[in-house]
Amino acid sequence: VQLVESGGGLVQPGGSLRLSCAASGGIFRGYVMGWFRQAPGKEREFVGGISRTGRNTSYSDSMKGRFSISRDNDKNIMYLQMTSLKNEDTGVYYCAAAWRSSLTATTDAYESWGQGTQVTVSS
Repeated sequence: VQLVESGGGLVQPGGSLRLSCAASGGIFRGYVMGWFRQAPGKEREFVGGISRTGRNTSYSDSMKGRFSISRDNDKNIMYLQMTSLKNEDTGVYYCAAAWRSSLTATTDAYESWGQGTQVTVSS
């Protein structure tokens, strides 16, 4: 499956942003989907994930209550709604797909990745 992220940009602290991940070339509803991010000089980290049906989600502790992931299997798209953004949320955000039955935060479990979209939180 091919993945393309969009929606990144510059936002002030406390602001909101919605990222999209469009999928093509695969059976989207068969994939567990995840969002990851990478800040300058840091390793890529798990943001959150969503099950194949969209009924279950999982988030990294620092994102709980601020970020929300959803998906539309009819449109082959996944979203990351980010609110109450902080400077430390700055980074390149990637969506990823894993052909498996259960959610996972493990980077190596995801076999398809998008090119990333830059999110900068700054005043």
